[in-house]
Amino acid sequence: MENQKNGSNLSEVIEKSTQLLNRCREEIARRVIGQTVMVDGLLMGLIAGGHVLIEGVPGLAKTLAVQTMAEVLDLDFKRIQFTPDLLPADLVGNMIYRQESGIFEARKGPVFTNIVLADEINRAPAKVQSALLEAMQEKQVTLGNETFPLPDPLFVLGTQNPIEQEGTYPLPEAQLDRFIMKLKIDYPSDAEELQIIRRMGVEKVIPVKKILSREQLSGLRKTANNIRIESRIEEYIVAIITSTRETDRIVYPYAKFIDFGASTRGSLSLVRCARAAALFDGRDFVLPEDVKSVVHDVLRHRLVLSYEAESEELTSDDVIDRILKKVPVP
Repeated sequence: MENQKNGSNLSEVIEKSTQLLNRCREEIARRVIGQTVMVDGLLMGLIAGGHVLIEGVPGLAKTLAVQTMAEVLDLDFKRIQFTPDLLPADLVGNMIYRQESGIFEARKGPVFTNIVLADEINRAPAKVQSALLEAMQEKQVTLGNETFPLPDPLFVLGTQNPIEQEGTYPLPEAQLDRFIMKLKIDYPSDAEELQIIRRMGVEKVIPVKKILSREQLSGLRKTANNIRIESRIEEYIVAIITSTRETDRIVYPYAKFIDFGASTRGSLSLVRCARAAALFDGRDFVLPEDVKSVVHDVLRHRLVLSYEAESEELTSDDVIDRILKKVPVP
């Protein structure tokens, strides 16, 4: 009887949470036309408690979408343009000597906020990436001999331009693994493009309302964590992840296309994103379809492809498709 009551309460909470998420999506859509994959991915990454990497050509409303989401969710937002001459202090801050008091004081950098947009993240050198990595993973920053906690929530969004490679630094695999998802965004449709020029050409600044409070966001995260995931779904997720690490090219023909597979962090990320996907659909349990809907975004940046894959012009998404065909669905 108690279990039925708890299940009923969870269903009610999930229904209200889904309605709240839909209101957020509708409010963001007032300013950001189309790009539902990006908007849903950003919200999903935030609820799952991870960071998101976005790849797309310039001019596809990446900055506008992130800024709008921050306004709708009532969160602080900072944008940092990553360049080859960027220093760690430009990101996390530094210690400043105050002559009048004779002591050093911390000058906190732009990473001390809720939502950080690291624009063209792969243009910064290794020292900057190292400083950002500590912030992303440890949720803290070390300045001098002091360690300062970062605000909660902390959500880092990195953008990459797939066209220009000159003057860029490939992100270390350890840092890529810290991004819970990598989203690939494309051009809007003809109808969406027409709607954009009609709306944005007349009204440059479209106001949006605050829909979600920080307390409600924390509640959404807790609700997502309480969504049930059965053992057969967990085994399905593990089978997908371990399939990326197989080396038997006879049993697993796609093995020749992968040099290094996904880490255990990939398994955990897939579970968290699948739960968030179920929450988006208003369910208190995870289906195999939830796993399939997020597996490309979760794994595409975690697979290191081999020379054979490059020679056959295969992408990570192509290899993931082959894995999904091989792994039995529960």
